Amino acid sequence: MKQITQHFRTGKLAVKDLPTPACRPGWLLVATRASLISAGTEKMLMDLASANLAGKAMARPDLVRQVMAKARREGLVPTLEKVWTKLDTPVPLGYSCAGHVLDVGRDVELARGERVACAGAGWANHAEYNVVPKNLCVRMADGIDYEEASFVTLGAIALQGVRQAQPTLGERIVVLGLGLLGLLTVQLLKANGCRVFGFDPARHRAELARQLGADVAQHEGLAEGVNAFTGAVGADAVIITASTKSDEPVNEAAEIARFKARIVVVGSVGMNLKRDLYYRKELDLRLSMSYGPGRYDPRYEEHGQDYPIAYVRWTEQRNMQAFLEFVQDGRVTPKALISHRFPIQQADRAYALLASEEPHLGILLTYPEDRSSAPLRLIRNDTARSRPKAAPLGVGFIGAGNFARSVLLPSAARAPGVRFTGVATATGLSGRHVAEKFGFGYATTDYQQILDDPETDAVFIVTRHASHAPIACDALRAGKTVFLEKPMACNLEQLVELVDTAEATGGRLMVGFNRRFAPQARQARAGLENSSSPLVALYRVNAGSVPSDSWLVDEEGGGRIIGEVCHFVDTLQFLIGAEPVSVYAVKAADQQDALSIQLTFGNGSIATIIYSSLGDPSFSKEYIELFGAGRVVVIDDFRDARFVTDGRHKRSRLWRQDKGTTGELEAFFQSLRTGGPMPVPLASLVLTTLTTFAIEASLRTAASVKVAEVIAGPEGMPLQQLSPSVS
Repeated sequence: MKQITQHFRTGKLAVKDLPTPACRPGWLLVATRASLISAGTEKMLMDLASANLAGKAMARPDLVRQVMAKARREGLVPTLEKVWTKLDTPVPLGYSCAGHVLDVGRDVELARGERVACAGAGWANHAEYNVVPKNLCVRMADGIDYEEASFVTLGAIALQGVRQAQPTLGERIVVLGLGLLGLLTVQLLKANGCRVFGFDPARHRAELARQLGADVAQHEGLAEGVNAFTGAVGADAVIITASTKSDEPVNEAAEIARFKARIVVVGSVGMNLKRDLYYRKELDLRLSMSYGPGRYDPRYEEHGQDYPIAYVRWTEQRNMQAFLEFVQDGRVTPKALISHRFPIQQADRAYALLASEEPHLGILLTYPEDRSSAPLRLIRNDTARSRPKAAPLGVGFIGAGNFARSVLLPSAARAPGVRFTGVATATGLSGRHVAEKFGFGYATTDYQQILDDPETDAVFIVTRHASHAPIACDALRAGKTVFLEKPMACNLEQLVELVDTAEATGGRLMVGFNRRFAPQARQARAGLENSSSPLVALYRVNAGSVPSDSWLVDEEGGGRIIGEVCHFVDTLQFLIGAEPVSVYAVKAADQQDALSIQLTFGNGSIATIIYSSLGDPSFSKEYIELFGAGRVVVIDDFRDARFVTDGRHKRSRLWRQDKGTTGELEAFFQSLRTGGPMPVPLASLVLTTLTTFAIEASLRTAASVKVAEVIAGPEGMPLQQLSPSVS
């Protein structure tokens, strides 16, 4: 399929051939017929992408501060590598389109063949095919065509702005900015029975506003015009739909508003208010959040959890539907706003308009009506770098997120004897980019094609956590050696199935617990290995906060204990050289990510994990202390280590942080070449995962939990019955 993308580092636009995304539960696959370019939003993104690094930094000083803090913790070079990887990633453009349904996932009421309007950045893209969550799709009535329906996102944004203004019949309302949003707002206010004054510095837009129903529209003389329009009282409400970095619109709005008026900011404008203006009139300043309630809530947008209509009358989706009803009734006329149409193949001409002096307003992209061939889920990479025949190991990747692109793939690409076969991703865009950058033979949105590929010997699974174990089971059944990013499983059911599958197939499995391969961890283990005395360990983790709406803490991520604390449990298991036996965990009041975890081990050792999201993120993240046999080991963020024995101090300082990923992959590929056992026994992987389940059980019960009891069901199945290899 063809899709418009922009390279964020260079700003370059391209129409790329990508594999068609796969449908999934709660989502729809839509064949796009028309999509709308938002001149304001997309021009802003283009300007940011086209700016040099200094310009990007000035636009996002918050991200610069994060980068600087990361550099202090991890070192300058690895931080810059990760930043460069992020900047090097192409992004999709577009967020408003219309088309017909090709396929539906489970729990979707719409049917194949129905016409729909779709919204959402990253989903309703300028692409021939899109996969869109059900709460961001609405059915089109028979009287509406695809071009009109493609305005649905901007229509919902305008409608939400009007709702925030709370207009009543006969009120006199000013609209500042008469681009697409402003002109739609004018029509919606007229449909609501208001008297409307529109203002825009462009004369032709003011004239169009009058044609679309504005009672008054001017391109100059704002204060005088509003004074005459309101009989010197001032506007009842002002809706700002302009797009500018200037603070002028919000302060002009205050000057033309009456006492106790409402001012609603819809567009992206400067917000340095003149307090005296707002204070003396006791103005009510409101911000309108895009399409309406549900926006930026992954539970609503991605997981399809609707809000009850009795409590939230107008959600994103209900705003979208209401807008289309206004269009159907003829009270809003999007076609009057279309200035240009281009086929998707000529997208470069469409975007050139945004940077030109040629007048433009609504720019539509159109797509072929007749697409007789089935959507392609696999795209060959004709530019793939050829590897010599001495590279016998065929490696495929399922998932290509930030960690895969910045850490795993660069390390794997340097490994001798490895050639990349295929990469599978959900959307196709990141897969095509990774295929071109790292030399994969093809990109696909169907991971089964990698599992069916006889050229692929090993598979890296780097998807969201909840899918790790199910995909690993499929890969093992397909006869592939599996490198599975942590966590191994998100629940006991997944873990049991994965272990059973590994044993039934005789397959080989490694999980990405990389810290046990860190040079300083290996050095510490070597120094303690011959000790028969128990060890006492402290592992302090300055974890940093994660947004409450992040996938890491929902059902896709499994939470931070399963998704991240597993690393620290595994590292302690390696350093201490014994299996975890019991767990007792407590958390700080009302803090899910501030824990103290006590672990006991089979050789009598004990350990404490202090895991907290409450600290300053600029401070070092991981700090380990080990005491035993008259020795002390300290590892600070895997860059600085100290070893103390018999009064002698030895120090190891690395020029860059090394958490063991390179050593981990070297060990994995060496095992593949020789056909030997995996570097970490399956039993150890299982124990690490079971221990994280025990931590969660201890938090629920406020009691000590034995790791062996985590899998005890109604019949009291002991740990040994989970797998003969676990003892």
